[in-house]
Amino acid sequence: MNQQQLMQQARKLQAQLAKIQEDLGHETVVGSAGSGAVEITLNGHGNVERIKIAPAAVDPNDVETLEDLLLIAFKDAQAKVTELSQKRMGPLAGGLSIPGL
Repeated sequence: MNQQQLMQQARKLQAQLAKIQEDLGHETVVGSAGSGAVEITLNGHGNVERIKIAPAAVDPNDVETLEDLLLIAFKDAQAKVTELSQKRMGPLAGGLSIPGL
């Protein structure tokens, strides 16, 4: 593969990556905890879009449990964003044909 072909392939991959990044911003995932008592929605970039808390999860005498549920739901949503990103970008990694790697 000559240098021109390599540069052409790199530009193509860069354009595909930019499109995937743009598309991820329009997708959402929902992380939950406490059997759905707390739900956190993130977009594909990992930004919080929405937080939903069931009234039953709010106990003024037990704030720590609600804090734990929020943390668990957020971590669940983050894991789903990571999985979504890897799923969308996986085909790009398979399309690389760089000699010597």
